[in-house]
Amino acid sequence: MNKSEQKSPTAGSRPTHRGRLLLIVGMSVAAAVAVLVPLLLQEEKGGPKSVLVPEGWRASQVYAAVDKALGVPPRTTEKAAGTADLKLPAEAKGNPEGFLFPATYPVDGKTTPASLLSYMVNTADKQFKAESGESGPYRKVTIASIVQAEADTPEDMGKVARVISNRLARGMPLQMDSTLNYALNRSTLDTTHADTKIKNPYNTYKETGLPPTPIGNPGRQAMEATLNPPPGKWLYFVTVAPGDTRFTASYAEQQKNVKEFNANRRSESKSGG
Repeated sequence: MNKSEQKSPTAGSRPTHRGRLLLIVGMSVAAAVAVLVPLLLQEEKGGPKSVLVPEGWRASQVYAAVDKALGVPPRTTEKAAGTADLKLPAEAKGNPEGFLFPATYPVDGKTTPASLLSYMVNTADKQFKAESGESGPYRKVTIASIVQAEADTPEDMGKVARVISNRLARGMPLQMDSTLNYALNRSTLDTTHADTKIKNPYNTYKETGLPPTPIGNPGRQAMEATLNPPPGKWLYFVTVAPGDTRFTASYAEQQKNVKEFNANRRSESKSGG
């Protein structure tokens, strides 16, 4: 995990991206422009509206985006999620976190928060069923949400999934910053020793096993990586610099990598980056 103050070597983390640019992950520049520009122009000209759900967004972010797109009071969509008849696995207990599938959804005068959430959940059901052969496998969606949050690049997703699998098989705590960030409702690369001591079911430094729910809404690449991770004995990873994630089975090597990450963070801080 990426740390600036936490000194013990742990599993891994990545910068958290936001907004429309997440749509370009895994796409060429030309393809991304072809998708994004018409959407932006449509909205600017008062044409058909849409709601973009980027990969990895939390349910709270999706709710806020839907409220804004539909012009309803804040938290209207969040409240609708608690009463809507959504096609969720029983394990979800009515919480759609993890099943608000990342995509661009059309919005018109007949769209309601409940209908749009249902559209997202039905899309997730179809997509995940296509990937896994089963409808909404909750455990796999939970893992995929962590993979989505932790992997620095799409190419890293499979290795991150393998790290999670290896640590779970050994009964090791996952020690993922992304789950801790979810617990604290934040996004940061800087996890302190005090942060890792909080009592919370999403604190995977203290709790073993998976968190009780997904921590965001994963896309197809994260799900595919979760279902088909490459073989490997990795137990740790850290994104030392953008595009440079180091995976290892060695505790000592992870310590060296974390030290390099911390040095890079200090250098960024001094340079104002």
